[in-house]
Amino acid sequence: MNIANRLTVLRIILTFVFMFFLFCHGLWAKALSFLIFIFAALSDFFDGRIAHKKNIVTDFGKLMDPIADKILVLAAFAAFVQMQLIDAWMFVIVIAREILITSLRLFALNKGKVLSASRVGKHKTLSQMAVIFTILSFIVMKETMLTFFTWNPAWEGLFRQGIYLLMLITVGLTLYSGLAYLWGNRKIITKL
Repeated sequence: MNIANRLTVLRIILTFVFMFFLFCHGLWAKALSFLIFIFAALSDFFDGRIAHKKNIVTDFGKLMDPIADKILVLAAFAAFVQMQLIDAWMFVIVIAREILITSLRLFALNKGKVLSASRVGKHKTLSQMAVIFTILSFIVMKETMLTFFTWNPAWEGLFRQGIYLLMLITVGLTLYSGLAYLWGNRKIITKL
């Protein structure tokens, strides 16, 4: 297994570590979960760069890189639903798109075709990571204020409105990228 594929597998493992610390109490656990998420997100950037630069792109990487992204992103969004930071309907749209596209990829793979991630899909993933980064920043900031200072409930309302607007944009990009992926692969899909 090459280094790019190892980074992909590491991202999946880090998702579970990230979730563990996110649900632990205290500032240091929340800050650690935030750092782990950042590292996992950066591994997505580096595994693709390394694979292309060293010309070690593999079918495993084409398939598992987007799946590792989905595991990380969906785990974070599921946690945010449980923490009541995002609406469940938003998560359902995101997960429905991911299940549909991943199922299509697996079906194509079963027929001997590998459908790699599209450029629009990468932009969608980037927007999702940015929203998760913002929400985790809010969680860490709130925990810092509660630990060392005081927390004004008005701030929470302001941040929740911002999170809601960012999630609306992300859900829109998620839908668009799913439709664009289906359209872009329509010839392959009709032959499956």
